[in-house]
Amino acid sequence: MIHYLHPKNWVSYDVRAVANALVEAKSVVLSLKTIPYQRSWVEALQKMQLKREVAGTSRIEGAEFTDRELEVALKETAEQLLTRSQRQAHAAMQTYRWIATIPDDRPITADLICDIHRRIVTGADDDHCPAGKIRERDQNVTFGSPRHRGAEGGDECRSAFTELAHAIEHRLKEHDPIIQALAAHYHFAAMHPFLDGNGRTARALEALLLQHAGLRETCLIAMSNYYYDEKTSYLATLAKVRDDDNDLTQFLVFGLKGIAIQARRLLQEIQHQISRELFRNLMFHLFHRLKTPRKRIIAERQIEILKLLLDAESMELEALISRTAASYKGLKDARTAVIRDLNALIGLGAIGVAKTGDQFHLAARLEWPTEITETQFFAQLKKLPKAKTHSFLP
Repeated sequence: MIHYLHPKNWVSYDVRAVANALVEAKSVVLSLKTIPYQRSWVEALQKMQLKREVAGTSRIEGAEFTDRELEVALKETAEQLLTRSQRQAHAAMQTYRWIATIPDDRPITADLICDIHRRIVTGADDDHCPAGKIRERDQNVTFGSPRHRGAEGGDECRSAFTELAHAIEHRLKEHDPIIQALAAHYHFAAMHPFLDGNGRTARALEALLLQHAGLRETCLIAMSNYYYDEKTSYLATLAKVRDDDNDLTQFLVFGLKGIAIQARRLLQEIQHQISRELFRNLMFHLFHRLKTPRKRIIAERQIEILKLLLDAESMELEALISRTAASYKGLKDARTAVIRDLNALIGLGAIGVAKTGDQFHLAARLEWPTEITETQFFAQLKKLPKAKTHSFLP
């Protein structure tokens, strides 16, 4: 059993060993904060990130639920939450939503941390864990692998918790804000001041401090999802800090790597949205320039195809034909018309096709706007083979 060791220094680490990881993390975060975006994209991505965060922090603690059960748990209302795992996920979701409303200038006090814990466990674990109450004498907890013992219940636990809250507001502020968030995460997890919900509270506290560091709105990153994906390394690195007399170096490097990974992932998702919008804009611009009535009718059908592929990312041929049936209603041979339009779009380079077995899968080529000019578009239209003379699809 490894016992809690009260830190002599709340922020002890090798600055040189952490420097490269810190620079990389902050560089990716800066790119994420400065990239142009539409509000609607970010709102959708934030919902996804929040879902990843809540699922990750719950699953680290051993929560088990299907995707459907998780969706129910993440709804605003708490109806039909049949399992403790669902109730924990629901409470975590409500807590993270509340954290997002906390002003950046609000001090991180002991009372605020207790409020985070109260929200994390209420309705989920408060049947065996007093919400927001520091452990009393003889109320001790063990955790992790190898087994660790938190601060001794009572005076030691209360004193350590109070000192940590004070350190967050004073000593930690001498360091980079991201370092502050990771340090607070470690020290809270090491002392385990509550009977249950300590890991979830530690990660929520980190999320709040990262928010104070400027990771808000576009920059909400699902660190708990990273910790879950790297659970073995996460727990081992936490244990290593204790073995190193509370030297935070390895945990900081591990956490900074996670921030860079998760921020880069979110950046790629925003860049993907930008590529889709560039494609959409070019699509409307070029196809609406077609002049003859017949070409405009064909163009409208092709635009519907491209809109479907942009929304679906990829679609099997028969499913696409079914989804576009309304656009081809009334034609003598609708299937042939769809195939003809698809072949034209493939010939223009707007969509790509891949064959798997007997199935054809089609996708919009998001690089198309970078490859074609208006002049090339009309030149390629003239060069496209006539119907039935050549076909990319059967």
